[in-house]
Amino acid sequence: MRFFLVPLILIGWPLAEIAGFVLVGRALGLWATLGLVIGTAVLGAVLLRSQGMHILRQISTEGREGRMPARTLIDAAMIVVAGILLLLPGFITDIIGLALFIPFVRGLLWSLIGRRIVVVRSPGSTSYRYDGGRPAPEGRTPGPVVDLDEQDFHRNPNSPPPNSSSPWAGPRSGEP
Repeated sequence: MRFFLVPLILIGWPLAEIAGFVLVGRALGLWATLGLVIGTAVLGAVLLRSQGMHILRQISTEGREGRMPARTLIDAAMIVVAGILLLLPGFITDIIGLALFIPFVRGLLWSLIGRRIVVVRSPGSTSYRYDGGRPAPEGRTPGPVVDLDEQDFHRNPNSPPPNSSSPWAGPRSGEP
């Protein structure tokens, strides 16, 4: 079902943008429509620069204070997407891009996607674990996470016994 949506969006989005150009062009005229498209591109570049610098300072501050900047990094990604959407010609992309510059809209999107993001922090590393604000299960300390598919991992019958330091270590020297 999702695969069907991709071609539909790839065809429908440009058609909607063209329809937007036609409607705005009829209402405002050619030069005003072109000025509006160029103006939103310039506005996108200015907003991307000012908001981007603010986000970079905020990430730096949170890093120095030892806090995980997950929300700030998501805000930064949304601001970059917003700037790119404003740079693209089209009124639908401009509306979505302007909406992403509004902190309330970014907060709403974060509340929707924040529950699905898992960032892991193992002891002594700089990675973090974030699972939507839910505490870790009792007695479990997040450790290093290796995400493997079934095809990526197969136990070698010649590998050391499970009580060795690593199940991924190859045979020790002198062993077959």
